[in-house]
Formats: sequence, C-alpha cells, structure tokens
Amino acid sequence: MADQLPDTIETHPAILPTIASPDDIRELGVDEMEQVADEIRKVIIDTVSHTGGHLAPGLGVVELTLALYNVFNPKVDKFVWDVGHQAYAHKILTGRLNKFHTLRQFGGISGFPRPSENPVYDHFGVGHSSTSISAALGMAVARDLAGEDHKVVAVIGDGSMTAGLAYEGLNQVGGMERDLIVVLNDNEMSISRNVGALSRFLSRNLSKPWLMRLKKEFENRIRSIPRIGEELYTYARRSEDAFKGVFTPGMLFQAFGFNYVGPIDGHDIKDLVHVFQQVKELSGPTLIHVLTQKGKGYAPAENNPTYFHGVGCFEPETGKARKFSGCSLPSYTDVFGKTLCKLADKDDKLIAITAAMPEGTGISAFANKYPDRFVDVGICEQHAVTFAAGLASQGYKPVVAIYSTFLQRSYDQIVHDVCLQNLPVTFCLDRGGLVGEDGATHHGAFDLSYLRHIPNITVMAPKDEVELRDMMATALALNGPAAVRYPRGVGVGTDFSGEPTPLPLGVGELLHEGDDVLIVAIGSRVYPAIEAAEELKAEAGLGVSVFNARFVKPLPEKQLLELAERFKHIVVAEENALAGGFSSAIMEMLADNDALDGLHIKRVGLPDVFVEHGKQKQLRETMGLDKDGIRRAVQAVMKQ
Repeated sequence: MADQLPDTIETHPAILPTIASPDDIRELGVDEMEQVADEIRKVIIDTVSHTGGHLAPGLGVVELTLALYNVFNPKVDKFVWDVGHQAYAHKILTGRLNKFHTLRQFGGISGFPRPSENPVYDHFGVGHSSTSISAALGMAVARDLAGEDHKVVAVIGDGSMTAGLAYEGLNQVGGMERDLIVVLNDNEMSISRNVGALSRFLSRNLSKPWLMRLKKEFENRIRSIPRIGEELYTYARRSEDAFKGVFTPGMLFQAFGFNYVGPIDGHDIKDLVHVFQQVKELSGPTLIHVLTQKGKGYAPAENNPTYFHGVGCFEPETGKARKFSGCSLPSYTDVFGKTLCKLADKDDKLIAITAAMPEGTGISAFANKYPDRFVDVGICEQHAVTFAAGLASQGYKPVVAIYSTFLQRSYDQIVHDVCLQNLPVTFCLDRGGLVGEDGATHHGAFDLSYLRHIPNITVMAPKDEVELRDMMATALALNGPAAVRYPRGVGVGTDFSGEPTPLPLGVGELLHEGDDVLIVAIGSRVYPAIEAAEELKAEAGLGVSVFNARFVKPLPEKQLLELAERFKHIVVAEENALAGGFSSAIMEMLADNDALDGLHIKRVGLPDVFVEHGKQKQLRETMGLDKDGIRRAVQAVMKQ
C-alpha cells in the first residue's frame, strides 16, 4: 500500500498542523513543502473516503497550490479557482484543516470556495466551470481603478478551457492588456476524457515533461560551447516564441495577447516556485501552462480518475466503494440510460447528447452501443442545446442529457433556438431538486420555474421509475420541445422492464382517496405525500386524497378544477423553488378560472434562499419537503 497512501508523515514530524495560514508556507523550503504535500494528500484521502467528494482533482493540484502560496500572498493577491473542486488543498492551507473532516456535511464546510465561509482567502464563489478568467479580469480592473498593485491569479483546468466563456475572458484580457496571471492546469481530463479539437491542441504529445527536459539540456549544452555559447543561447531564446508556436499550445494564447510560459511539471515544487517567482515580476497578461496528473499520489485515483472525480464513500486502503446495508434499487440515472437504449433500438433518428458528463448522466451505455449517435460536446452547455436544435431541424430526435443546474447556462438557447422554432428536442434533467452534499451550486432548484413559462415546451416530472420510462416515450412522441425532470438517487422499486408507453398529454392520476383534504404533488414528492396521507388516516382519521399531476406544463387543468370544486383545503408539494414553480402554476390557473374563492391552499417547496449542502434526507427534512413536512402542511391548512 506504500504506493497508494503517503507515509512521509509517519517518519518525520508533521508540518501541516503547524501551518495556520499561507504566511507559514512562505517560510518552508522545497523539501518541507514536499512533505506537506504528502500530508495534505493523506488528509484529503482520509476525509473524502468518509464524506465523498471531488478526490482526483484535489489530489492533482497539491504541489501547485503550495508553490502558488509560497510565492504569492493570498491574503493580498486574489485567486479564483475555476469550478472550485480543485480547492481542497487551498481550504486546508487557509485555516480550515481542523474543519476539513466536515467537508460537504450538513453544517460543515463547503466543497467549493465560498466568500461567506472565508472572506479573507475565498475571493470568489465558484461551482460551475469556466468562470475564472472573466471573474479575475473583473478583479484586475477593480484593482487598477483603485490604484492598487496586487496580483490576480485564475487557476483553470484544461476541461474548463473547452467552454466558450473561457475564451471570451481570454479575448477581453488580451484586448485590455491587463496585468493578470492565468494558470492552466492541464491534466488531459476534465470530468470525463476531454473531447474536441481544443482538447487535442492543449494535449499535444510534445507538451510533455520530456519536452521540458529536452529544452533544458539543449540550453545547457549550447551555453557550454566556448566563445560562441552565450550568443547561440541568446539566439535560441529569441527563437523560443517560434518554437512554442510550432510545437506547443503557446501560439493559441499568444494570439490572445498573453505571454506564454510552459509547459511546466505541475508536481515539481522547485520548478513551480522558480517559474512563479519570475512571472510575479512580469506585467501584462501571462499564461502558465502546468502539467499535472489527476489523482496524483493515490494509485486507485490515478488509475481511474473519472470514477474518483466525484466519488462517494470508499475504503482508503483499496479505493473500493464502501458497502452499506440498504436497497440495491437502480438510480433514476440508470433508469434513464436503460430506457434511452431501449428507445434507440426502435428509432434510428434518436441522437444522445451530453456536456462532458456521459457517466454522470447515465448515457455511457448508449455511447457504447450507438457510438455514431452519441455526442459529448465538452463543457459547452449552450452549444449542446443549439447543436441539438440543428439536428432536430433536419428530422432527428436529439435527447440532451444534462444536470438541472447546468442547463441553467443554456437558457437563451432553449428559448430562441429550440422553443421559438418549436423543434423536437428532449431535455432529460438529472439531479432535479436537492442533490445533497454539493450544495447550492448544484441543487436543481429552479428548472420547473425557468422552463414552464416558455411557450411550446412540455414539462414533466415522474413519481417513479415507470413514469420516467413512459415520460421519455411521451417526449419523443411529441413534435416539439419537452423536458423530463427527475431527482438524484434511487427509485422506489417499480418494475420498469416493460415497453415505454406515451402518457396522455396533460393528464394526472388520483392515487389516494379521502374526503377531507387534497394533496397535489409532482415528481419526487408524490410518494412522501402518499405516506403522509396514510399516516394522517391511521393516526387522526383524516381523509386525504393525493393527486399526481405528472405534468407541470400543460397542467392537468380539467382534473384540477374538478378537484378544486370538491376540496376546500389543498396542499401543493414540489421539490422546486416556490417562486414561479409548480404550485405557482396551479395558483395562476385557479385564479384565471375564478376558482380561488373559498379555497385554503398551503404550498410546500423550496423557499427564496439558496439551500446549503448536506445529505438529501437532512435537507428535505430541514426544508419541510419530507412526509412529516407535508403532514404538517396538511394539519396547518385544515386549521384555516
């Protein structure tokens, strides 16, 4: 196991506990920083094995973080860690070592940088990719306007460099010629293996450590030539820009107006410190190309960086997932993937699209079975939607598999390129609702609100596995845009092995009968509503009807109006923001039909706040979305 877990801290006195802030890092030598790197890796591995989290990215940037904070002063200089899952070492080195065991836990520290958590060192909140360069430029302009002279550094992964926003930032930085440092952390992977021409360009074979060694050997040899050595060396240095333009990605960044430095071994602290010291004295836009290994220092993560990008609890000795007692039901993600393959078997016009998340969205099986009908566009959600629109315009049936929180980035494309043209694009939104430990940046809290008011789109949310299967068939049978939104986690155990069958459009179902009060629920809140109804009947003799709406748009309007005549006490339950969501749609529909008079309505959903991180169960309990919260809502509305 010596090749998996660092043992340096077992043979030398630990240094990491003595580091109270990055100020202490600047007092360390290279050997001491290498020991601290081992100690940080052990803390990250031990913690994430219990809490889950983004392991491989955090392990890959340990030396890079130490070298940056040895040269720069993050109490004064401003840092933006792109995506934020690179920032575990940053958190440990900025006063959060003693709290690191609470990573991503309810009431603990976030898995991403957050100024509200540490305003001194977390300079910008991040959770989605490719924002760092634009944000850093804003900080640099603010610095210059204030007459200050600190440095601004953006650390961006090569995966994030596939997104258009990163190049918009680069273009503006170069055009304004601001003093700004961009560190490109190139590990040849983002979440899954990078795709596209830019990825291939950044990962040219010559952009490797051996190229750096060749360059150094060449310089040393020509300088040793008697009499003419220094002149030859000067000539070679003048030719370096041309060399970089031919053999490295340097010409791309130089075209944007950046000084290009690299590539540099991202695990050689001595070289990193030397380069950062030189760059610190430069002015203007500078890009440092750093080569790292995702999962560095932990063999299971090195061998399988995709799995360990975002991982659940695991055994640190082996890297194997911890076995927990409980259900072995398939997740909604699995149900989606299997159903997609089944639908594709009968329809050769079906094309599957994802944005750098084939494993996370469950689309990998489809990719293996139908590689010619699968496209991973990289971290380019806007492009994914418009690309799908182009396919749909030519008679194909694209399915865009994407997390709810990431689809937010494509709002304009959904409106203008898909819905305005009424094109048959199906959006399958994984992680709808509260996702758990990744917190506010990843909760799918807003999709019902931001989708339902767009003309032409059909919006559905299944209560279980069978409904997810059938809603996918429904979406593909429509000749227009559709969205199917489902939660993170396992289903309820219904047998979805049958053939996908389209549902009648805008028709819900009454699942539980009672005469006293009505619960109207959507998606993941249907079964908790049934549980609440059964408990209220058993404990208080209260008759509760539960209606599964199935459709957010079009609403099952006829059925709901009939139920509104029958019941004067109604609870509406959804796992979405109450503002503009499913319950808002019902209230609007009732008002438009003059059916609100005499009704007492209580809404259960997410309040107007960004929900913190924690386990799904904890968050649903805290937000009143579980069966007990729904039961309390029923009891409250009955008192009105």
